[in-house]
Amino acid sequence: MAKLNEQPATAADLLPLALTSYGHFTSMRVDAERRIRGLALHMERLVRDSTIVFGTAVDTGRVRALVASALDGREGPCVVRVTHFDPTVDMGHPDKATEPQIMVTVRSAGELPPPPLAALSVQYERDLPQVKHCGLFGALHARRAAQLKGFDDALFFSPNNHVSEGGTWNVGFIDQDGTVVWPDGPVLPGVTAALLQERTEYKIAPITLEEAKAMPVAFATNTSIGVRALSAIDDTPMAIEHPVLATLRETYLSVPGDEL
Repeated sequence: MAKLNEQPATAADLLPLALTSYGHFTSMRVDAERRIRGLALHMERLVRDSTIVFGTAVDTGRVRALVASALDGREGPCVVRVTHFDPTVDMGHPDKATEPQIMVTVRSAGELPPPPLAALSVQYERDLPQVKHCGLFGALHARRAAQLKGFDDALFFSPNNHVSEGGTWNVGFIDQDGTVVWPDGPVLPGVTAALLQERTEYKIAPITLEEAKAMPVAFATNTSIGVRALSAIDDTPMAIEHPVLATLRETYLSVPGDEL
């Protein structure tokens, strides 16, 4: 069930979001003890993105209380999504959308790590890539195109042939020297990537699509999947096991979750 503020969301509540996709969100994996890795970073994202999207602040204490309420009666790992949107938004006057509300939804979480994924390279860049916004058409269209060709997801690259991110995940690489490399470019600052960067050695550098395929290992990260190996980029196979990749997974799983 979706809850808007403290009440079950109605079809009328959700219609403006469905018709405009104007809003932003964050998704958080909750472990069996109701702890969340990177909770503070998720709250910082909501505050930052609300300023960009609506020009308003977010009461993070209220967000945490609403998430805790939505988790009542739930058992086992799950993924909570907090969507921030104005139910009164009008397509003709988005400047009037200045009173965003909080919607919380919950779904079951999969096992960590999930199986490797094969990615098809697709030329695409999200609007406002630094914001985790609700405008997912382009990313989902790219994912659909990849899946229709037998791949699991899309890996985006820019007009100048530099890779950036995946459909709903950050991408990282391990080079020939065993160094973790994150692409330099306009991407969503992912919470899982940030947690890894706080705890591991790495570098950030522009990576062309050809350079990406020449890397021994590529991996995807987000809060739902943790650290997930890429088995292929287009028709180029990638190694799905590597000591550094194993260390990244262990590092992520060792991050203590925060209490709501």
